[in-house]
Formats: sequence, structure tokens, C-alpha cells
Amino acid sequence: MRNIVILISGGGSNMAAIVRVAQRDNWLAHYGARVAAVISNRAEAGGLAFARQQGIATQVLAHGSYASREAFDAALAQAIDTYESSSQPALVVLAGFMRILTPGFVARYAGRLLNIHPSLLPAFPGLHTHQRALDAGCKLAGATVHQVTAELDHGTILAQAAVPVLPGDDADTLAARVLTQEHLIYPRAIAVLLSNQ
Repeated sequence: MRNIVILISGGGSNMAAIVRVAQRDNWLAHYGARVAAVISNRAEAGGLAFARQQGIATQVLAHGSYASREAFDAALAQAIDTYESSSQPALVVLAGFMRILTPGFVARYAGRLLNIHPSLLPAFPGLHTHQRALDAGCKLAGATVHQVTAELDHGTILAQAAVPVLPGDDADTLAARVLTQEHLIYPRAIAVLLSNQ
């Protein structure tokens, strides 16, 4: 059994897209994989309710309750590791998880820690990607699924999708167009990774 643990901080729309595709395409039968848990650093994260409705275990670890990033990451790793089996370590999927993870945490899950970023990496790592793309005069924007490394928004690119930047776009309209593609490419990239393991 390959357990997938998804980390969120907010509404969890990418998490929900992954869960729906996993159910629709029966990842359990095809890959021996399931979304086992959703963990959030915010108790008010809207995605937790969706996960609970799907019968998925949820947990909240409020980062403000820990004295340091290292202490929070240690507690987060301990929570994730409860979903590992001896033969198959958990796949850890960041889906709008708004915390920068420590190098030690990243190393612990190397090769099985994924993120989605709302730009065509390597362009515009970090925050405010849509406004930065508009300010730069880009004709295309998009999203990237990548493996997580200690360097922010780097790591092997697993999938990308591009969308046109339209006349009159603002950061919100562009973000909405990119998000529809995120919901398509993230589950697809995870499925490809699972099928190759």
C-alpha cells in the first residue's frame, strides 16, 4: 500500500482535485495507492472539511504552536510517518501548503516530496507569480509540478501546463486560469510517478 499524505494551508482545491482523480481512476487498484491523510498547519483551512467528507484522516499542526521551524517540521514528519508502511514510504504532496520546509525535512522525503507552483519554472519562483508575470510582459503563464529540494521552487520538473496571458488580465483572472490547469496536471503527474515506482 502506497499512502499519499497531502499538506494544505487553505481551501485545498488541488488536494480535492487529486482526491477526485484518485477515486475516479481507482489508484488503489491500479497503483496500490490511496490518499491516506490531509494535514494542515491551519485549523480553519477549508480543505479539511472536504477531506473529512471523503473519509480521509485529517490532522492540524498549528505552526505557531512550535518554537522553531525545525520543531514544527519534526512534528510534521512524525505525523506523516504514521502513514508509512515498512515496505512503502509515504508520498508527501504539497498542495497550497504555505510553509517553507527545512533542509532536514526535505532530505527526509527526498524523491517523494512534490509541490505545485503557479508559474512556468524556473521563471518566477516564490510569491506573487501572476503579478510578476504580468509586470514582465509575459505572453504565457502556467503551473509546474516539481520534486521539492532544499532550494525554493527548484527540483526536477515533472509536469507543466501553459495558459495564454490575455489582454485585460489582472493577477486574479490569470490565477484562476492557471488554477484550472493545476487541477489537471497535478493528479496526472502523481499518477505517472506512481506508475513508474
